[in-house]
Amino acid sequence: MELGGELALTGVDHRQALRGLGYGDREPDGGTLALLERCEGELLAAARPRWRCRVLDVLDRGAERVRLEGGLTLPGADIARHLAGCGRAAVFCVTLSAGVDALLRRTQAEDMARAVVLDSCASAAVEQMCDLAEARIREAFPGCWFPYRYSPGYGDLPVTLQSPLLALLDAPRAIGLCAAQSQMLTPRKSVTAILGIAKGRVERGERDGCGRCFLNGRCTYQLRGKTCGT
Repeated sequence: MELGGELALTGVDHRQALRGLGYGDREPDGGTLALLERCEGELLAAARPRWRCRVLDVLDRGAERVRLEGGLTLPGADIARHLAGCGRAAVFCVTLSAGVDALLRRTQAEDMARAVVLDSCASAAVEQMCDLAEARIREAFPGCWFPYRYSPGYGDLPVTLQSPLLALLDAPRAIGLCAAQSQMLTPRKSVTAILGIAKGRVERGERDGCGRCFLNGRCTYQLRGKTCGT
């Protein structure tokens, strides 16, 4: 199964953008809010969010790897544990588009303070688009259970997986999303991720809960005062 296309970015989560600026739960002053709103408007004008997704069967798994349909092998004990009980996995990517990168470069040359706020807005926006893409995947599989999304570079899943993952999705041709030799994504405000799909809830025993998650303290669900439910 393949999914993808355009995503609608209608606003930026101010709370998440402010957290990215180090505000935590503190209230920003009027000047900061005005600058945030200006950056939000510039970002909305430049962004053209798009995504690609393939839902693949899990063909086999070991203690330190998972092999998916389509020839993609996910190495690492962490991803093997994470996808335990999942018969399928949605491999997807999201990008805000090259226009956002161009806007960031321009702003860095003109006004560094504004560029920092704009960068935080863009980071918040791409996570929102990941949430929206994930919601589309969940809608396509009603009644299923999903652990939180997992990206190359998390745990022991190597960042070098970026290139084969994008190739599997035909992302360079379809949405202009590539990985450089360093494995940095271009456009920069982009994300690749893997979302497990299980027919029913998988009991994870002692791995349940935020306290035992390697993303504890820095996951986007927690930043919004929520949990992923796993």
